[in-house]
Amino acid sequence: MSTENDFGEDFLYILRIADADIDGVRPIGMGLTNVKGIGRRTARRLCQLAEIDPSKLGGHLDDAEQDRLRNAIDTYPSLVPGWLVNRERDLETNEDAHLFSLEVKLTRDDDIARLAEMKAYRGLRHRSGHKVRGQRLRSNGRSGLTLGVERKKV
Repeated sequence: MSTENDFGEDFLYILRIADADIDGVRPIGMGLTNVKGIGRRTARRLCQLAEIDPSKLGGHLDDAEQDRLRNAIDTYPSLVPGWLVNRERDLETNEDAHLFSLEVKLTRDDDIARLAEMKAYRGLRHRSGHKVRGQRLRSNGRSGLTLGVERKKV
């Protein structure tokens, strides 16, 4: 188990990047996955753009490296190919974008509201709380009261 002396005095146990807390004890390549909208591939690409070693502990990043990482997050959609972003051809702007943190939830909620407003099948299924993509309802994904098999009455 690591003690406080192993990391040093200027070690940051929690970093605040893109409205998310990142564990400083984890490598920054994996720690960035705590941000909503950043997976492993995106995290490694962000480290590459910011010229930071992904295996470096997040707590050992100095202020300049943190600023480079924040700048890489801001400019990420314009620096990577279109297939690497999580929002291709946005409906309003018709441009590629990559959404992070709270934007992911807000945009998803707006998309579901738009589908429900136009009374699309997917929107109605979302609103009623049913499966959206054609899965079975009768036997899988049950929630609520436990249902069992009734025994025949003799």
